Amino acid sequence: MSSEALDVLVLHVPSESTEAVLAALFEAGAGEVGEYRECAFVLTGRGQFRPVGGADPAIGEVGELTHVTEDRVEITLQRSRRPAVVAALRAAHPYEEPSFHVLEDAASGGATA
Repeated sequence: MSSEALDVLVLHVPSESTEAVLAALFEAGAGEVGEYRECAFVLTGRGQFRPVGGADPAIGEVGELTHVTEDRVEITLQRSRRPAVVAALRAAHPYEEPSFHVLEDAASGGATA
């Protein structure tokens, strides 16, 4: 196992696009934990958003509140791979503005409490 600091990427994606986005993230090097590959946690729920202004939504209409069945995906990655993984996420995700955040995994030696 690498001693490199880890990050955890958390994202929301329409359920029908989850497998394609995961494939892109795995290709970019995310989802490796020790001797395991393609590791991810996926939980289905309901997301909502209201596109405004000059938005060009992939789903829904500008000005209308939209509800979508989405998956919350949590996936680990080596910190050095963060730029490539985030770029892969943005390229594969169907939304104009994907919802995601990256957390530094303190247990991997990346941050102190």
